[in-house]
Amino acid sequence: MAVAEKAAMLIACDGMGGHAEGERAAEVAQQTVIERFWQTTQPLIDPLGFLHLSLGAAHASVVGLAPKLPLEMRPRATCAVCVVQQTSAYWAHVGDSRVYHLRAGRLRERTRDHSHVELLMREGVISAGQMQNHPMRNFVESCLGGEALLPEMALNPRRALMPERVLGRRAIAAGYAGGAGEPGSAQCRRRQRQHLGGGAALPRIAISTPRATSQGESSE
Repeated sequence: MAVAEKAAMLIACDGMGGHAEGERAAEVAQQTVIERFWQTTQPLIDPLGFLHLSLGAAHASVVGLAPKLPLEMRPRATCAVCVVQQTSAYWAHVGDSRVYHLRAGRLRERTRDHSHVELLMREGVISAGQMQNHPMRNFVESCLGGEALLPEMALNPRRALMPERVLGRRAIAAGYAGGAGEPGSAQCRRRQRQHLGGGAALPRIAISTPRATSQGESSE
């Protein structure tokens, strides 16, 4: 997490353990995005543009780790990033690292994984309850690293947060949430989280807004 006077950024990256130096890939991706945040004037004039360019830079950094390795062995990582500024939140992700938007402790929305089981669920082939035990639950369809071509990214438009409490303890939390919860491409084959252990936690970001006051609901 990076916190400046006029903006804050949360980031969660996960190396793909089935590929060479997955942990290193996650570290490089995170470092690249954080460095770009500190190099950019805050508040950000174009938060979504910043997120897109930063993830693109992170992808290029991960690709550069081992460009001579065979494609299927190159380092890869997934990433979720959220910028909070001026009572607003903007986020983006690649792969199955997630951003959760919570309100009064309840899930309001979350990012949708670039994974095979997420696609199957959205097409009605499987239910949400079947995702965690599906044989292809670890197949990720988009990630940082691998091919030089930019991966698929998901950018979320502005979400309004309650004024004056955006950067407080109750407003922002970043870390790990338990479990995966919810056919890999040539670029992103099967993910094996060996460094985290079987069924381990995945990187998650949570943006939590306070309960509505007696004056009415907070702006969301």
